[in-house]
Amino acid sequence: MPKVSVVMGAYNIGALAVFDRSMQSILDQTMTDFEIIICDDGSTDDTYARLTAYAEYDERIRLIRQERNAGLAVALNRCIGEAAGEYICRHDADDISVADRFEKQLRFLHDWPNIGFVGSNVLLYDGDGRWGRRVFPEFPEKKDFLFTMPYVHGALMFRREVLVEAGGYRTDKGAYRVEDYELLMRLYARGVRGANIQEYLYEFLEDDASFRRRKYRYRINEARVRRKGFSDLGLMPGAVPYVIKPLVVGLLPKRWLDRLRRGRTLQRDTAKR
Repeated sequence: MPKVSVVMGAYNIGALAVFDRSMQSILDQTMTDFEIIICDDGSTDDTYARLTAYAEYDERIRLIRQERNAGLAVALNRCIGEAAGEYICRHDADDISVADRFEKQLRFLHDWPNIGFVGSNVLLYDGDGRWGRRVFPEFPEKKDFLFTMPYVHGALMFRREVLVEAGGYRTDKGAYRVEDYELLMRLYARGVRGANIQEYLYEFLEDDASFRRRKYRYRINEARVRRKGFSDLGLMPGAVPYVIKPLVVGLLPKRWLDRLRRGRTLQRDTAKR
């Protein structure tokens, strides 16, 4: 039985150039006792053929195929249902893990039995290379969810029982594109706590294309998830301004958003130094 199950949803990644680098970063981990479960979420290109080639190359890779696109939450829940590992590790198809990420996160969870999941600080990159970084609190508190989520989803490793007991990801349309935010606030409301290793163990793709995918209707979802999550965390009514934040931000011109996004990241980087 593998120690870790890496779970990934894939949708139309056939032309994704960075996917090979992403997969190789998993296969090259210093900790080798893991399986990789990938759900092809109803892709309409050659994604499944590309995934099949990897599965034939490495026996640790197992594939699930959905006939229709159902969203990341459904894909991940299916992967978790098939997982045999004691720990569940997230990874996105367009992101990169440093070679000792799994090893360090496993050691952290072993040393901190009261922590239910662990992430890390991340480097940001786009087609031109690395352009910034994000530094998160080492032990985020409830209030750290107010301004933005204090974790990067793809960089997380969970204790399996934490996800199973919570019922996995919420799959209705109201949580679409914010299923990670909803899950982590729900875990905190259940008394589960997380942490971030204060090292850069993950490279996160954040470019113009990913930024354009944040449509306004998803910001409405985020506002609703925030309202429920903040209420369950006991942060209301003082958190009301943070509930409407995504709605206001979504009305700003894209060039302003891009400046704010990059400026905030660079300020954090400078402050960390």
